Amino acid sequence: MAKPLRDLHDVELAALSAAGGRREFGELVRRHSAAVRGLLRRMGAQSALADDVAQDAFLLAFEKCAEFRGEGTFGAWIKRIAARLYLKRRSKDARYVAEVENDEAAPHVDSAGRMDLDEAMKGLTEPERLCVSLCHGAGLSHPEIAAAINLPLGTVKSHVKRGLDKLRARLQPEPVAHGSASHVG
Repeated sequence: MAKPLRDLHDVELAALSAAGGRREFGELVRRHSAAVRGLLRRMGAQSALADDVAQDAFLLAFEKCAEFRGEGTFGAWIKRIAARLYLKRRSKDARYVAEVENDEAAPHVDSAGRMDLDEAMKGLTEPERLCVSLCHGAGLSHPEIAAAINLPLGTVKSHVKRGLDKLRARLQPEPVAHGSASHVG
């Protein structure tokens, strides 16, 4: 008796998908689509665009599933595909402009004092957001990012470091004021 799809490893599902297994590929989509869409939104895509690019990425992955060898995770592989498609779309639409956003914009803080990472990411410049997302969202190495977005390695490293420094500063909890009451001895 065959194992249920949920019990199969991504590598097994990819091999079955490469042989035309649509149900098996559907399981891969179910497992990884939210993470792919989340990465694309962190890279700057609006929700509808993130959905479109994610769909295109999964279609391309289905066509190229035989190329997935299991040397890395399927999740990282599909995120790289999605990130590259997003970059191509932005480039083709001539919207890839490194614009500096207002660094002073405060991140959204909810009633429990938690900050929204997506909101904090909006305080990064476009290249910083892209490099941080590809590094920490898609799991790409600095050399892989440099090759994917055609930037020098040193520039990628600088964008990642500056972006992370800004995120740390923005996501740092504000010190709690203890009032100005004097101590009575």
